[in-house]
Amino acid sequence: MKESTKIIHQIPIDELTGAISVPIYQTSTYVQEAPGVNKGFDYARTNNPTRKVLEDLSAKLENGSNGYAFASGLAAIDAVIKLLQTGDEILAVDDIYGGAFRLFTHIYQKFGIKVNYVDTTRIENVVNGITPKTKLVWLETPTNPSLKISDIEEIAKVAKTANALFCVDNTFASPVSQKPLDLGADIVVHSATKYLGGHSDLIAGLVITKTAELGEKIKFIQNASGAILAPFDSWLVIRGIETLPLRMRQQSESAMTIAKFLTTLDIINHVYYPGLPTHFNHEVAKKQQKYFGGIVSFDLKADSAELASKIVSSTKYFKLAESLGGAKSLVCHPATMTHKSIPRETRYQSGVTDSLIRLSVGLENAEDLIEDLQKTFAAINEQKQTVNNKK
Repeated sequence: MKESTKIIHQIPIDELTGAISVPIYQTSTYVQEAPGVNKGFDYARTNNPTRKVLEDLSAKLENGSNGYAFASGLAAIDAVIKLLQTGDEILAVDDIYGGAFRLFTHIYQKFGIKVNYVDTTRIENVVNGITPKTKLVWLETPTNPSLKISDIEEIAKVAKTANALFCVDNTFASPVSQKPLDLGADIVVHSATKYLGGHSDLIAGLVITKTAELGEKIKFIQNASGAILAPFDSWLVIRGIETLPLRMRQQSESAMTIAKFLTTLDIINHVYYPGLPTHFNHEVAKKQQKYFGGIVSFDLKADSAELASKIVSSTKYFKLAESLGGAKSLVCHPATMTHKSIPRETRYQSGVTDSLIRLSVGLENAEDLIEDLQKTFAAINEQKQTVNNKK
């Protein structure tokens, strides 16, 4: 059975009514037959039928044992970090999502959990970065926003040797493109806000574990901390997952076309896209990803935040906004938006310059999106020529 068919038919038909769409159980509590005797549900923070369908589906998507749905991607990340204790260390990818950096640095470091950031694209950096106190290896691949690719299978071997948990943020690739648990990871997290939801209309996070034992620990944290996903938002993610394979294929194809176009422009310094043969670790991406994804990033020869700001404020179809992975194309300036919480020096060390621009390619026609970019760059060039002529 092909994956698109498998995904559709892993979403159950409602046994009570035959409804082909998963019902939204908008309830806070459940009537019990006797104290402690119920139909598997007693209180909605602990469990909800709609949320359970999503959680079971997410586990199947990632070939995991257990899945858990949270109120946001950061709430999902937070739950994983709560597996640690004071004195533990995290080895994390240097080009990390700004929200994760903020959580690690400004929340958990004050509780005595140290974070070491390394360039995980080179396995020797991971090996050298491990210490006896390392209890968690944290990876994004592709990374946000410079789309670095790291070898999941090789890093998993290092983490296992060090007896450390290995968690992969699989948001950018999605489970239809990449399955980290199959490559040796212990935990996968998603900002389901992005490709899984797919329509820019929800905030959600997922944690999927390889083993039931680890899953029970996450479940305890989810219930104890209470950052659960609401029934309606759970339903929205389920709905989004139904079209995930089609969207990811189309967005990846369009992104490749746009990435190739961007390489032809003189104003651009470097185009970051794993599908380009010039991308560092392109071969690793080919090995572990089915699709190269819908995100394209690039920086400018003139490393100017002002110029980048003009560009991202001038596009028509690429809407200037936070987030990514939706049906409508978005453009973002990470230095002043998604990654503004990261110090400039730290950003630059991981490749996030002041002129870096991130495109989230949607479902519009790729030719129209390229025309949008062409007009934007032409207008910027015209403005530049006008200024030079006045001089």
